[in-house]
Amino acid sequence: MKVKSHSKKIKNIVITPFEKYLNIESLSGLLLFGATLLALVWANSSYGNTYQELWNYTLEFKIQNFQLSKPLILWINDGLMAIFFFLIGLEIKREILVGEINTLKKASLPILAAFGGILIPVTLFFLLNQNPETAEGWGIPMATDIAFSLAILQLLGKRVPLSLKIFLTAFAIVDDLGAVLTIAIFYSETIEWALIGYSLLPFAILILLSYKETFNKFLAFILSCIIWLLFLKSGIHPTVAGVLIAFTIPISQRIDFKLYSKKLKSISDEICNTKDNSIPILTKEQIYLIDDLQDWTEKAQSPLQHLEHSIHSWVAYLIIPVFALANAGIMFGETENIDYTLSFSIALSLIFGKSIGITLFSYLGIKLGLADLPEDLNFKQIIGVSFLAGIGFTMSIFVANLAFQENNALIDASKIGIIMGSLISGIIGFIILRIYSKSTKKSN
Repeated sequence: MKVKSHSKKIKNIVITPFEKYLNIESLSGLLLFGATLLALVWANSSYGNTYQELWNYTLEFKIQNFQLSKPLILWINDGLMAIFFFLIGLEIKREILVGEINTLKKASLPILAAFGGILIPVTLFFLLNQNPETAEGWGIPMATDIAFSLAILQLLGKRVPLSLKIFLTAFAIVDDLGAVLTIAIFYSETIEWALIGYSLLPFAILILLSYKETFNKFLAFILSCIIWLLFLKSGIHPTVAGVLIAFTIPISQRIDFKLYSKKLKSISDEICNTKDNSIPILTKEQIYLIDDLQDWTEKAQSPLQHLEHSIHSWVAYLIIPVFALANAGIMFGETENIDYTLSFSIALSLIFGKSIGITLFSYLGIKLGLADLPEDLNFKQIIGVSFLAGIGFTMSIFVANLAFQENNALIDASKIGIIMGSLISGIIGFIILRIYSKSTKKSN
C-alpha cells in the first residue's frame, strides 16, 4: 500500500530528463572511444613500458594495523567501478519503480529483448568455443555498453525516434542487471561468509533508514565504504556491493513538491524584504533564510534522483574513460600466444548472438501478443538496434578480467574479440539505421 502511494506521488517528478541523459551518455561514448584509441596507441608505442608500469604501480592505504595494498588498475576496477555499478543500481531501481519497466506492459518488450540478448550470445559462445580452458569467458558477450551504443544513435540525429533510444536504454539496463547477477554468482572467488555476515549490519541500517524514508549522505557514505571493504575481503566482487547499496537509497521525497513551491515563494519573499548590506557579507537573518531554503530543497529532492544526477557526469566523463584507458591497452607486439579462437568466439557472439537474440525474442514477443511495438517504431529499427547492442565494451572487458584473472594472454585475446566485435556491430547497426532513415525520408 505504502509503495503504491509513493509511486503515484513521485511518478512525474523522479524521472531523469531523458534528453539530458542521452547527451551525457553520447559524449561519454566519444570519450570512451578516445580513451580506447589512446590506450592502444600508448601501449604499442615506444613508451609502452610506461603504460604497464603506471597501471601496475602499487598504492597502499594504511591506518595503524590495517593495510590495503593494490596495483592502480585494481583500485580502478574494484574501487572506481564500484561507483559505476552503484549508478547502474540506481538506474535499475528507478526504472523498476517509476521508469520504462515499471509496468508489465511497458517492460515486456525490453525484457524479452534483453533475455534474447543474454541467452543467444552465451549459447553461441559455447557452440563456437570448444576449449575447456577458455569456457569461463561465456559471460563476456552478455551486456551492452549504453554509452557507446547511444553515442552511435545520436550520430543519426532526429532521424531516430526517441522511443528507439528509450527501448535501447531499457533493455541495456536489464542486460546490466543480468551481468551483475552473473558476476555475483559465477565470477566471485571462494566466499568468506563470515565477512558477508558482518556486512549485513551496515546493510540493515541502510535498509531501516530507507524504510523510515530518512537519508543522511555522510552516514550512507561511511556505511557504504564498510560494506565495500567487507565484500572486497570476502571474495564476492566489491562492485556487486555498489548495486546492492543503490537499492537501499530512498526514492520518495520527504515533502510534496507543491508544499516546497509554497515554502520557496515564502522564503524568497522574506529574502527580498531583508535589508541590503553595504558590506559584502550576509546578515544573520539572510544566512538563516538561505539555510532554511537549503533544508527545504533537500526535503523536496528524491535521494535516489539527486545521487543519480550528481554522480552520472563523474561516471560518464571520468570513471568510464579512465577504466578504458587502463584496460584497453593491448600490446600487439606480444601476441604470439594469443588464443584467436577465443577472440573470434567472443566477436561472433557479440555480432550475431546479440542481433539474433534481440531480434528473435522481440519478434516472438510481438507475434505472441506478449509485447507491443511502439507506434513510431518499425521492426527494421529493432534489427538495427540489435546490432548496436553487440557493442559490449565496458562490461565485457570487466567480465573478461574476472573470468581469466591473472592469465594476461587470455585477457588480451578477450579484449581483441571485444574490440573487434563491438566495432563491427556498431558499424552494421549504424548502416542499417542510416539506410532505413534515408528510405523513410524519401517516402515522406
